[in-house]
Amino acid sequence: MAEEGKADEQLFDLLANLLQQVEALTNQEEVELRAKIEALGLEVTKVPSKSTPPLDELEIAKELDKLSAKLDDVDEMISSTMAEDPEVRSLLSSTADVWMPVITATSDERRNFTAPVEDDNL
Repeated sequence: MAEEGKADEQLFDLLANLLQQVEALTNQEEVELRAKIEALGLEVTKVPSKSTPPLDELEIAKELDKLSAKLDDVDEMISSTMAEDPEVRSLLSSTADVWMPVITATSDERRNFTAPVEDDNL
């Protein structure tokens, strides 16, 4: 579970870094997108309370529908931003090998991700 959290943290660090690069290139602060990334990061790292009773199949389906709707919203935001700004499209395309495996991975695959070791002394 800790490794999955580490992969999520890396993804959101990458998204924040990409956003900073976009803001630097465009000289525009992306307040709304930054807030959405932060909110999504909080949602992903939220730990459910222990007192929650087990969900039945119908409740699980409803929760999955909610998550699918959120993912559709994120997809729409990314797609519209990429369509409007060629620099964003280029930046996301050039870094897809880093972030795409994280968001398409199963939970088992995420557990196998390892953080790259960086040596600041080089």
